[in-house]
Amino acid sequence: MKPIFLSVLLVVLALAMPAWASDYAVVVSQSTRAKADWNQVVSALVEKHHASVVTFDRSVDEALPELRRQFPRFVAFVATPAEAGRDFVARVHRLTRRFDDDPYTDCFWGIVTGYDAAAALRIARLSEPLTIHKAASGTEIPLANFESGTWFSEVQKNRMERKEPGKQPVAMKGPDDTTKAIAELLSDYHADLFVTSGHATEHDWQIGYSYRNGSFRCEQGQLFGRDAAGARFPIASPNPKVFLPIGNCLMGHVDGPDAMALAYMNSGGVSQMLGYTVTTWYGYAGWGCLDYFIEQPGRYTFTEAVFANEHALIHRLATYFPDLLAAEITESGRASTNIVVSAKAKAAGLTQQDGLGLLYDRDTLAFYGDPAWEARLAPMPLAWNQTLSETNALWTFTVRANLGAGSFEAVNRNGSQRGGRPILQYLPRRIQAAQVIEGADLDPVITDDFILVPNPGQSQPGRVYRVVFRADPVR
Repeated sequence: MKPIFLSVLLVVLALAMPAWASDYAVVVSQSTRAKADWNQVVSALVEKHHASVVTFDRSVDEALPELRRQFPRFVAFVATPAEAGRDFVARVHRLTRRFDDDPYTDCFWGIVTGYDAAAALRIARLSEPLTIHKAASGTEIPLANFESGTWFSEVQKNRMERKEPGKQPVAMKGPDDTTKAIAELLSDYHADLFVTSGHATEHDWQIGYSYRNGSFRCEQGQLFGRDAAGARFPIASPNPKVFLPIGNCLMGHVDGPDAMALAYMNSGGVSQMLGYTVTTWYGYAGWGCLDYFIEQPGRYTFTEAVFANEHALIHRLATYFPDLLAAEITESGRASTNIVVSAKAKAAGLTQQDGLGLLYDRDTLAFYGDPAWEARLAPMPLAWNQTLSETNALWTFTVRANLGAGSFEAVNRNGSQRGGRPILQYLPRRIQAAQVIEGADLDPVITDDFILVPNPGQSQPGRVYRVVFRADPVR
């Protein structure tokens, strides 16, 4: 084939490709890509996912036109610690809701960073999926959903629970200071999942919330525990794991190289994590991830669970506080527009504080890691089954309760804003022009890549919840 003819053919093929053909995009600043070691991170993601690369000069917002054109399912934002601050996280949130006209996030995204480029490269190269069997937690979680695990209470001294393989969880008396025990769960037990709550800053986790305990800290990218007596416990936990500091203030804020998030991703082996970039008080964005990830074991990857909860948050805003969808939080912590409590919100017992809390949480939770890396709990019995089928552009989404009237209730209420999350199903490909044929009474929301059904509450005996809709593929 002659070179000129080949060039023309490639141009024709490029023009013929659909706008959504690129499944994965890597977004990176020109200055970061110019650094040889950080460009290796970009190259690793490109090679692993056959990704496109989108660069920007001064602001990540500059990537929007190309991301709109490509409409990728996954977007990795490669950023140095100097770039990946609070403002960057907020801008990524807003950017990824603007690929189309609906208010929901339009892709699965993650920020790939690290204490240094080598730490980020480890995350970028990780390809082996993680099935989570072993859990460690500094707050109460439902251990019945794991093969084994241990949690220690941050609010009640000596309270803990442990589960051994093949056995039921057992309540036990824990140590007065749990620092060493938790450090060992990471370094020796090699937990696949780590969950924390309580007081924290960018530079420490204060293990006890309402009683004297030790802390986790970091130094030059190395995580360590320090108990109340001053004893130090280095943490070296290289096995890939997921970290959910769901109730911690500031744990997701990378304010420099000594940020705890970077140490967790360095010596702590964390490959994906979420974390608030601000002080947290409302908690919907953080705690709600447990409702999807841990309470529906095996249904969602960690990435899917995080964004299912983000969709749930935006749906709650749209349902009860629609005037806030275009609003932002000001530097003083207030909404940029007046908070109007709708009649529907009043009927649900919600106040202006709820509207402010949802808006406050919407753009402040960071997600770190390769968004396409798959980490999920080992499958366990589920409170309900949900199935999606498609025949000749006719889609059927069906939900069947497994546990009677309480099937849609929260398994565990520890934390803030727990329970009541809508049922969410991701679609295998993008659609458009959806028309509901059956199930309109369930108030479903159908976007280009997921269907959401508000939580039914108490399940009616024998009822099958079904939504049938017709939709066209995106071309």
